[in-house]
Amino acid sequence: MTSRSDEPRRDASVSRRGSSRAGRDSGDRGSGQTGRSGTAGRSGSGHSGRSGSGQPPRSGSGLGSISDARAYTPRGRTVRDDPDLRRTAGGAADAAARSRRTPRTGRSADPFRPALQVLDGGRSGGARTARRAVPTGAGRTITPRPLRDGGDVAKPVRRPADGAPARSGGSPVRRPARRPRRPPRLADAHRRLRLGTLIALAMFTTIGIRLVAVQVVDAPEYAGGGVADRLRTVVLPAPRGAIYDRSGAALAQSVEARYVYADPEKVEDPATTAAALSPLLGIPASTLTDEMRKRKRPDGRPSQFEYLARGVEINTAEKIMDLNLAGIGTGRDERREVPGGDLAANLIGFTSQDLVGLEGIEARYDELLRGVNGEREYEVGNGALAAEIPGGHSRVVEARPGSSLQLTIDRDLQYMVQRILAKRMEQVNGTIGAAVVLDVRSGEVLAQASYPTYDAADWGRYDPSDRNDTATSFVVDPGSIHKAIVFGAGLEEGVITPETAWPTPYSIRKGDQIFRDTHNAQGRKLSVAGMLGFSSNVGTIRIADRLGTEKLHEYQLRFGLGRPTGEGVPGEASGRVLKPGEYSGSSYGSVPIGHSVDVTPLQMAAVYAAIANDGTWVQPHLVREIIGPDGKRKPVPAPQTRQVLRPETAAALRTLLEAPVTIEGGTASQAAIKGYRIAGKTGTGSRVVDGRYAPGEVASFIGMDQADDPRYVVAVFAYTPSGGGGDVSAPAFKEMMEYVLRHYRVPATGAAPPKFVVYPR
Repeated sequence: MTSRSDEPRRDASVSRRGSSRAGRDSGDRGSGQTGRSGTAGRSGSGHSGRSGSGQPPRSGSGLGSISDARAYTPRGRTVRDDPDLRRTAGGAADAAARSRRTPRTGRSADPFRPALQVLDGGRSGGARTARRAVPTGAGRTITPRPLRDGGDVAKPVRRPADGAPARSGGSPVRRPARRPRRPPRLADAHRRLRLGTLIALAMFTTIGIRLVAVQVVDAPEYAGGGVADRLRTVVLPAPRGAIYDRSGAALAQSVEARYVYADPEKVEDPATTAAALSPLLGIPASTLTDEMRKRKRPDGRPSQFEYLARGVEINTAEKIMDLNLAGIGTGRDERREVPGGDLAANLIGFTSQDLVGLEGIEARYDELLRGVNGEREYEVGNGALAAEIPGGHSRVVEARPGSSLQLTIDRDLQYMVQRILAKRMEQVNGTIGAAVVLDVRSGEVLAQASYPTYDAADWGRYDPSDRNDTATSFVVDPGSIHKAIVFGAGLEEGVITPETAWPTPYSIRKGDQIFRDTHNAQGRKLSVAGMLGFSSNVGTIRIADRLGTEKLHEYQLRFGLGRPTGEGVPGEASGRVLKPGEYSGSSYGSVPIGHSVDVTPLQMAAVYAAIANDGTWVQPHLVREIIGPDGKRKPVPAPQTRQVLRPETAAALRTLLEAPVTIEGGTASQAAIKGYRIAGKTGTGSRVVDGRYAPGEVASFIGMDQADDPRYVVAVFAYTPSGGGGDVSAPAFKEMMEYVLRHYRVPATGAAPPKFVVYPR
């Protein structure tokens, strides 16, 4: 008997619900309808005969179940018996076999078993035999099922496709069965609980980490995002250091004042507001209106602060606040005050409205004087509550005041020197003048006056040329005052002695130029003292010839010519001296007498101070001490010094320099002071502008208080385009030196001046 598992399944196109009666009826129809030949046969009705085992189909009670009917086609022929039917129905049958459920064993089976199997994780009872679909290639696999009579389970039959290889004996090649994947065990409650717990923990952990990041790491960023729109910053000005004279009197200082500002976002009517402020601030209304217009800051936000005026007096600021103008306010500020007005203005300089040094010492020591501004940052409300929020954000950076300077300038002496110079310059219609007073031992500048001058408190009204410091920027040919360098070098090098005397002609030729004396010696012997007393050009040129250009150039540099002194005033000129290789034919005559040489008044004053200080050159300087914000005083570095002449040479030269003042007909007789051995030299040169000589003359005189024990040197320069400078320099020197001697109470030494022999025999 053929096993149920060997019987083909019914056509997939036929309903699975059938009647057992159909099977019995087909079995009762007799042998005429079904062939027993073992091969497929066809009849007019289209029924097929049994094939395979050759046994007839069952009848009666043996085909009473629906499982028996599944092995037959609706027309009574098996798929196995009819090859054509097998080919046409093969694909559909395979698909149905793969998707069909395990057939029920009977109508009495539990209808809820499929649901229970899902809840139970896909497991079936022990009595059920799991059916596995054997994977197929082109053919199909018959699912094994148990026999009805309780026999062994039939093995699946592999049907090869057309043309597929077969084993020897005709049986198809079997491939190993593939175990299907087990469905997930979703019904395990413990697994579901653990999985849900893990998911919940992961979610809460992620949320916790984010909360920590927001509250701790990102908190300042979020908090600052809103605070930035409510912050206001007010600059706390750092007090600028003061400038004092040597006695502590203020030459320039900062005083408390007010600034006036506008908030363009709150100004209701700029034109009306500007018209109300203009008379009080002294600023045109059009300028104020432009400052109050709305504008954007570099960061894109609207500007809420614009300066209208700086350094406003406190009472003026109070009047402005009484006007109660919308968007207008005042704040603490400073104003630079110069008590002396024009006192040492060319030397001290001035500052801008922001208290930044622009000229003079204010500019040279700006970083030291200025200090560092502070600021106050606080949080304000919006709208009508635009005031500081109590307890809100507040940050204060204290301002660091600047240091102060104590100069070497004597205020009283500075005033007198300026007054004397201005008076003398006005008498001869002079245009530029300078006066310097030096302490020969320390190099301190006691007074440094310029003409013209200006009021540093209102510097904008003056021409820039009026604000120059003449002592360091006025470049001139020194003229005969340069002869002291030639005579000093000659004495130091042994070319001459104080007793030297030569026959001196009236003129001498150098190159293509003839140099003459103003005092004609008519070929007689002229002593060295006479050469200085009468300012002999011929005698000076002859000394320079014996000295040589190399030595002359060396002593010019040793006396400080050709480079700035480093006094401390910005823009100091360096002057210029010719190198020996730059000499032309006439230079051998012009250089010794002070032409073809560019100097400043301060440089020449330092030359005579070196002669007065026993031949030691001391760098002129203006700053004596630096006073810190805490009041501690710090001395400045010591000035540079160098030995130029031996003390005995310097003493001999000082004695010779008394000749212009004491001999009859000397060039500096107007500089004599009764009871004091004044030593000095006059000079007449030219002003140098852009490398060319300007019309007019520069008259000068430099002298020391006492030849035998000098302490002070006074230098006076006067440029007069129409001449007459000689009427300024020597008389102005005398008047200034007399005040110096009285002011510092310098007693006379009591020594009588020497008797000079001008024409020795």
